[in-house]
Amino acid sequence: MDRLNAMRVFVNVVDAGSLSAAADKLDMSRPAVTRYVAELEQWTGARLLHRTTRRLSLTAAGEELLPRCRQVLELAGDMQAAVRNPAEAPRGQLRITAGTSFAQAQLADAIADYVRRYPGVTVDLVLLDRTVNLVDERIDLAIRTAAEIDPQLIARQLTVCRSVVCASPAYLEAHGRPLRVEELAERNCLTHSYFSRSLWHFTRKDDGTPVSVAVGGNVSANDAVSLMQLAQAGAGIAMLPTYLTPAQLQSGALVPLFPEHEPRVIGMHAVYASRKHMPATLRSMLDFLAERFTEPPAWDRPPAG
Repeated sequence: MDRLNAMRVFVNVVDAGSLSAAADKLDMSRPAVTRYVAELEQWTGARLLHRTTRRLSLTAAGEELLPRCRQVLELAGDMQAAVRNPAEAPRGQLRITAGTSFAQAQLADAIADYVRRYPGVTVDLVLLDRTVNLVDERIDLAIRTAAEIDPQLIARQLTVCRSVVCASPAYLEAHGRPLRVEELAERNCLTHSYFSRSLWHFTRKDDGTPVSVAVGGNVSANDAVSLMQLAQAGAGIAMLPTYLTPAQLQSGALVPLFPEHEPRVIGMHAVYASRKHMPATLRSMLDFLAERFTEPPAWDRPPAG
């Protein structure tokens, strides 16, 4: 049996949703497709697909085998490319996920530069403000800002995410400027639905003492861009990632508060499922992002001049 072709047929059957659709896509007969799947099942010793007249679905064994088949096929493609031309630029597709605000503020420009450098690569950028299952949702790379990463995944720290507590001049004129972080407990704070919704953490810069303040307010959102817009409109005080706010702080649209305290710093990671059989395209993207998002990141450096 040509096991590589059998894996390719199996993956196409799953992606197409039926044996007939896979046969059309692969320009093969349906009996040939059926034979390849049956031979793969015989080799693995397990039934991979539930087949009825109306639908096709994966068995538990098929769920386990599918991502491994994808990895083998990606590795085979990398090997063929390396033999054809060892110096050939990366090519293929990458499916990347990131939070909406970071993608819009920083990652989109980075990916634009990457595909200009490597025009043979296509990127499917999925913006989600939630944690995704990389295998189930066929994600090659996730950019995550988190204190802890699932130990079953591989994480490469790119940089860190700092935050700034700020408000609009109009809000401060109407309500007064708070001088101590503890005063936040009595203010209208605009909170993120998933991150530090009810408790904001700080470190005193002079002696490193940790300080936590219970906060609340009349608006929360699952997107930092929306919180920034609300803060600019004078709705309250927000804790925002600094990758989002350079222009607003420089123009005075937002005023930073509590210079003697630093909000908790969180790692920003590139997360992927496995080091085994890593496609060359994914490796090149990891190296590119690590080179671009250094510590300190560009958005935290003082403006030139």
